[in-house]
Amino acid sequence: MTDYRLDDQIGFILRQVYQRHAVLFSDGLGEDLTPMQWAVLAKLAELGTSSQNLLGRLTAMDVATVKGVVERLSRRGLIETRPDEEDRRRLVLSLSASGEALYAQLVAKASAVTDLTLAPLDEAERSTLRSLLDKLR
Repeated sequence: MTDYRLDDQIGFILRQVYQRHAVLFSDGLGEDLTPMQWAVLAKLAELGTSSQNLLGRLTAMDVATVKGVVERLSRRGLIETRPDEEDRRRLVLSLSASGEALYAQLVAKASAVTDLTLAPLDEAERSTLRSLLDKLR
């Protein structure tokens, strides 16, 4: 028999923490947005415009996933696409006016979700956790 215990495995612990965060996210934002959809909105708010490929890399999504997220957000009128002026084969994405308004409406709530996720930790523990997670990234 091995000393392997599922409850002690980092991947299992991270998944449990993420599941808790996902519930807090859903309760906190309440706008029928998934965490991945929010990531795309937030990254576009930060960047202004992006190619779909770059957006996928910056939000840690594979090509198929970011494509689906972009399609769903486009159908909801939250992001716009246009051909890249330098490479007409590539699309450039940006927030629509509705997307900008939704982002502005939800950004404080999204920050509050982060605070709730980290609530069991004091400030020093939060800083340590972020530092350690950055090392594992």
